[in-house]
Amino acid sequence: MITVLIVDDQHLVRAGVRMLCESTEDITVLGEATGGAQAVRMAEELGPDVVLMDLHMPGMDGITATAEILRLRPATRVVVLTTFDDDDRLYPALHAGACGFLGKDVEPPAVLDAVRRAAAGDSPYSPTVLHRVVTRAARAWGGPPGRAGGGSPFTQRETEVLRLIAAGLSNSEIAERMHIGLTTVKTHVSSLMTKTDTTNRVRLAVLAIQAGITVDHPRSDR
Repeated sequence: MITVLIVDDQHLVRAGVRMLCESTEDITVLGEATGGAQAVRMAEELGPDVVLMDLHMPGMDGITATAEILRLRPATRVVVLTTFDDDDRLYPALHAGACGFLGKDVEPPAVLDAVRRAAAGDSPYSPTVLHRVVTRAARAWGGPPGRAGGGSPFTQRETEVLRLIAAGLSNSEIAERMHIGLTTVKTHVSSLMTKTDTTNRVRLAVLAIQAGITVDHPRSDR
């Protein structure tokens, strides 16, 4: 059973997410918090597997709450619930330790999928949100990756995996698209992270853009 803590200052959002999660047999909601400070206390007390975290709340915001929750309970997975007003907060939230981003306008099945993926150790991102984060970060960060001797540091397979990561596909979707095993995809992702000295998919997506790798337009969130 996957346990969830919902953090949002809007009652309607919390109620909707709770109803959705509790419509399944493998997800249960341990509690709801209306602000960051309450979220930290409840996360420490209840120990949820996944926290669905709003960013813009009165008092302690979602970024600070995310960092504090992960300081107290490093194994917790925090998925940010975001709107278009949150763009300036997305990368700071990632830096604070959020494992993924989910637009509040996604279809209900995408919320459940994100919870399950986060609990399994994956990094769930709404493709449109990923595109917004990558676009902003790519403007701010340096040049493309490369080796001292020139040329790409990536194999052909790694380059294809990197392109699909930047398009917002999950590991399982990449495996299906490339007709390879999920374990093989995970091996390629691990190799990419090692070569680029990064620990998150957003940074990999930015590197894909900076390296000039052609990326499909983000698919619609479903």
